[in-house]
Amino acid sequence: MTWFDDEPVVAAAESADHVVVRLAGGRYCLRATDVAEVVPVPVLTRLPGAPRWIRGVANWRGHVLPVVDLRPVLQVGEPALPSSARVVVLSVADVEVGLLAEAVDGLLEVPAEVPLPPPTVPTAALVTGVHDAGPRGLVAVLGTAEILALAHRG
Repeated sequence: MTWFDDEPVVAAAESADHVVVRLAGGRYCLRATDVAEVVPVPVLTRLPGAPRWIRGVANWRGHVLPVVDLRPVLQVGEPALPSSARVVVLSVADVEVGLLAEAVDGLLEVPAEVPLPPPTVPTAALVTGVHDAGPRGLVAVLGTAEILALAHRG
């Protein structure tokens, strides 16, 4: 199609880049547009009485950043954090939350439409889809809005 055809050119969002993270040996991804920054794990201050999945708060660019660990929520086990551990800072509409990850594996292009996980999966509240990345294996797509809602609830 050229610019002078009668039909307008519409660019459909058929796929988007996602940041791939590792949690207890599993691979999960988040929309790259929701990731503000990936940083080494900072000093975390525990919050008395907070749920186990809220690891604490950290100073991020002069702001208090709540840091969550989804491993207890996803029921995937909690091995000790390796030296490759990072905090993925999610930022949507001026709300920031840090997500603890055992490692960040880079970017992956994920189609806009991915199959939903079965409703019997205990992680279905956070996992918005499952993508078959071919030789890289299956990757669960995490919903940023769901993570932010979980952190707010804590």
